[in-house]
Amino acid sequence: MDIQGDIAQVNLVPLERRLIDRFQRDFPLCARPYLAIAEELGATEAEVMAALARLRDTGALSRIGAVVHPNVAGASTLAAMAVPPQELAAVAEIISAYPEVNHNYEREHRFNLWFVVIAPDAESRGCVLERIATETGHRVLDLPLEAAYHIDLGFPLS
Repeated sequence: MDIQGDIAQVNLVPLERRLIDRFQRDFPLCARPYLAIAEELGATEAEVMAALARLRDTGALSRIGAVVHPNVAGASTLAAMAVPPQELAAVAEIISAYPEVNHNYEREHRFNLWFVVIAPDAESRGCVLERIATETGHRVLDLPLEAAYHIDLGFPLS
């Protein structure tokens, strides 16, 4: 699970807090992962699903999905754009609508909008970057991986 935004602004109930703390890593790989989570946390599957939906709806949770090493399954790249501040939210919304975009975020830099694209192959990845540039009217800087680093992106709340 990827958390996002200012999670401190979301009034988390205990189940939501336990979900975030426990399952940013090691999400169950089984036929009914939400049931497995519920059993571990002493909740029902319906309660877990409702908590995850609320986290998504409040913007505290951006996605639930696997994290794989870059370019192991398909072709990925980090990309950046220099977007005028008044257009940033609208451009970020356009980028987030692409299913190939893992996440995007603002940075304090001339290139102030960064995002990760994952596609089946390099050609498809290039097409996504071109479509984003065309649709937003802003040049996309493609920053392919040169050296891999392990970065643990889990953020415990407790």
